[in-house]
Amino acid sequence: MRGSAYSRPGCAPGATSPAARPLGRYLRSPAGANLFLLHPNSEAVACRPERRAPGLAPFAKRGKTVIRLPIYMDHHATTPCDPRVVEAMLPHFTETFGNPASKNHVFGWRAEEAVERARAQVAALVGATPREIVFTSGATEGANLMLKGAARYHRSRGDHIVTVVTEHPAVLDVAAALEREGFRVTRLPVDGEGLLDLADVERALTERTTVVSVMWVNNEIGVVQPIAEIGRLCRARGILFAVDAAQAVGKLPVDARAASVDLLAVSGHKLYGPKGVGAVYVRSGQPRVRLTPEIDGGGHERGLRSGTLNVPGIVGLGAACEIAGRELAAESRRLLELRERLRRGLLARVPDLRVNGSLERRVPGNLNISFARIDGEALLMALREVALSSGSACASAAPEPSPVIRALGVGEDLAHSSLRFGLGRGNTEEEVDYVVDLVAENVPRLRAMASGAARRAAD
Repeated sequence: MRGSAYSRPGCAPGATSPAARPLGRYLRSPAGANLFLLHPNSEAVACRPERRAPGLAPFAKRGKTVIRLPIYMDHHATTPCDPRVVEAMLPHFTETFGNPASKNHVFGWRAEEAVERARAQVAALVGATPREIVFTSGATEGANLMLKGAARYHRSRGDHIVTVVTEHPAVLDVAAALEREGFRVTRLPVDGEGLLDLADVERALTERTTVVSVMWVNNEIGVVQPIAEIGRLCRARGILFAVDAAQAVGKLPVDARAASVDLLAVSGHKLYGPKGVGAVYVRSGQPRVRLTPEIDGGGHERGLRSGTLNVPGIVGLGAACEIAGRELAAESRRLLELRERLRRGLLARVPDLRVNGSLERRVPGNLNISFARIDGEALLMALREVALSSGSACASAAPEPSPVIRALGVGEDLAHSSLRFGLGRGNTEEEVDYVVDLVAENVPRLRAMASGAARRAAD
């Protein structure tokens, strides 16, 4: 199949690779570099969303390599929907569009079959059985269901919740809301590498503790907490263990049962699935985990999450989980190589850097760095050819320095200068080298500007 030029907003001329493999309405190159849509005349056209910022060139040359701009390195905030996921979702918008709760006709039956297939795909990735998977709108709703549902159901037994200062706002804000209801919340500190001390966890548990909530992987610094060890502590005391795994699932092996996890939240858009869909693992067995539902009205999802199921989104989440599980080992190795290439390049060319968080206990695609004597927001503006962030996307409106970085014992000035690099499936060695060059060019310039401004202010 030959490629043809096709000009319309969001599409660029392109040709298919001889090795491109058909995916129905889509073709995708093996490296995932381009998404090819099938034109009505059956010719393939390269079509990627227009992402050029005003005044920004669409391409940059590095030696003989042409790099498309801007470069996306913010995969902890969100990921692009994998074309294979989109392909799986499409029939459920216009063909298999039934309500899975409709039990009297084929449209409902087929929708229900699709949902149950996705349920099995999600379960397989997190070490669960299909019946233990409850579909939600994402990890924020999942955190609300896990913490509020468990705390309220077991209030007669206890009123104490334990969590961590570096948790995502989806957990910390829920904990604060429960405090306003009269629950007591202990927020544990972390060490200079962002890791929990198991002795601190054990000391915090009391006879009134009903829920412990710890995120598997931190969304800003990428550190991996000792989940299995914490799970064993909780299980031995009959305390429910809830885990925000939005940044872990699809990035490292997750087995909720083996880790003694009782509740676990997943988000589709963090693993190349669609936005607006997620899941919660609710452990079955003896004793069964019991929750007070957050949403009433119809008794869907075993009464834990009422509302008509988002069939296309659920199918997309299932497909994303299956792909992530299949490609996890190879992609983890590739991302680790890219991250180390980025880290070594920056350390070699830019002095006075601090890597935030443990390098040994860290997901492969994360690098969080503080740049001394520079403002992180100014550096972000200078690096507008690269999509990065200075903290959690869910707290980016806050002008304060990242509380996660401050929790490591980092001073306010250095915390203000931290940037998060989130590598993902689409990133290449050429892009990493280009970003290293860009940072190395801009940091000395911004430091000189800041030093000059300080001298003028002193005069």
